Amino acid sequence: MLDQFALFGEAILHFLTPSALFYVLWSTLLGIVVGMLPGLTATLGVALMTTLTFQLESDSAILVLVCVYIGAIYGGSRSAILLNIPGTPANAATALDGFPLARAGLAGKAMAIATSGSVMGSLIGMVFLMAVAPVLADFALKFGAYEFFWLTVFGIVIAGRLTALADPLKGWIAGFLGLLVAMVGQEGMYSYPRFAFGNTDLAGGFGLLPAMVGAFGFAEVLHVMTSGRYEAVKSTLDSILPRLKEIVRYWRTIIRSGVIGTFMGIVPGVGEDMGAWVSYAAARRASKESESFGKGSVEGLMAAETGNNAAVPGAIIPVLTLAVPGSAPAAVLLAAMIIHGIRPGPLIMIEQPQFVYEVVAMVLMATLAVLVLGLLLTRPLLTVLSVPRERLMPVVFVLCTIGSFAIASRLFDVWVMLGFGVLGYLMRRLDFPTAPLILGIVLGDMFDKSLRRGLVLSDGDPTPFFTRPISLVLFLAVLLTFVLGGGTLRRIGGWLGMRRQQGGASEASR
Repeated sequence: MLDQFALFGEAILHFLTPSALFYVLWSTLLGIVVGMLPGLTATLGVALMTTLTFQLESDSAILVLVCVYIGAIYGGSRSAILLNIPGTPANAATALDGFPLARAGLAGKAMAIATSGSVMGSLIGMVFLMAVAPVLADFALKFGAYEFFWLTVFGIVIAGRLTALADPLKGWIAGFLGLLVAMVGQEGMYSYPRFAFGNTDLAGGFGLLPAMVGAFGFAEVLHVMTSGRYEAVKSTLDSILPRLKEIVRYWRTIIRSGVIGTFMGIVPGVGEDMGAWVSYAAARRASKESESFGKGSVEGLMAAETGNNAAVPGAIIPVLTLAVPGSAPAAVLLAAMIIHGIRPGPLIMIEQPQFVYEVVAMVLMATLAVLVLGLLLTRPLLTVLSVPRERLMPVVFVLCTIGSFAIASRLFDVWVMLGFGVLGYLMRRLDFPTAPLILGIVLGDMFDKSLRRGLVLSDGDPTPFFTRPISLVLFLAVLLTFVLGGGTLRRIGGWLGMRRQQGGASEASR
């Protein structure tokens, strides 16, 4: 324990330099702006910044990306409160109570509550990151090829189920489509080209970052340009400082939502939006004022923002210890770590233990920057919402194109970005989730290598995949996820699906 605090203290001191503090301030501010603009997402922000941080040192680059990530998840609450349009999917639950508060002339109070909830959620998630990551990494040392195979399958299956609550089959189709995409190109053991058809570009495979930028960035451009306009709510700002008594009054909600959000973040591919929705549902069930939820409840707003921000450090936990992302932005963060020579996984606590605590320090500094910038720049940041989306989206498209090309200077990557953008747009129109698609691409290499290494070790015998203790547990978890019907998950899924449909209908009518 003392060693953990010593490493954490060293990490804090490492970033207490003028250059690091400058990185924290501008990247967190950029993240807030990205998050608060409808049509831009945390995934898009992190993906675009990944393409622009190649020249930075690895710790500075990851610091920038973590700050953009946390800032964007927080920033989405602004447009959710003032426009009734979530800036990111993670802030959909925020709009349920934030917008009614703004319409009642309490926009400042709503943003103060959102800020305090975001900060508390990130701090709770940070504590879990510091405590759980070393333990999980130590446990993951027991994993072999058989266990990692089932871990990748479980991640895709559970992500598909929880991101497509109304029809899990769509989520599973998206996830396994991502696995199929990952099979294109040279395989990892003998460099034999698969599905290349004699094309040298296809032999190199589809780049992860161009696919991500396309599926989340260009697809969002297409979606925004084909949707209607929006108008901000006319509301004068009252006090923008959170009141301590309101934080103390809802301390149970904060702790509950922080814990729920963190664990929802740990589940592969689920992410911040489910952290917010499940926290909101739990707060509503436990509240003595449940009838006020959806009508301007401070407790509901606090629960949603605490839950989605706690999921950010939660999503980073499996990235560091298992090399499995907990959310779409975390998948981009994982790719960025690999690009910068960092090898996340079970051995990280042996090979690079200081990096884990550097990430904890990054989360803390980004959270403090959110607190300062969120309170001091409330009024100036609101002017950003007046930028017409018709003018913003062409800029985003240019950044998507430049970022995709800059990764490897291949024109083919630009075509990959465009192709995945169209695919992501069509999936969104057909109500297919895109997060499992990207998760499948990210986990495809691990899936392929683990399956083939396991078969090599067993001389082609698949029995160890089902007889080793951890493998058996993971296999049963996959099986139960497929066959489990009814019960609490189905009821929660129906309620969340109804809420999402109502939110979509509200947005479409604006």
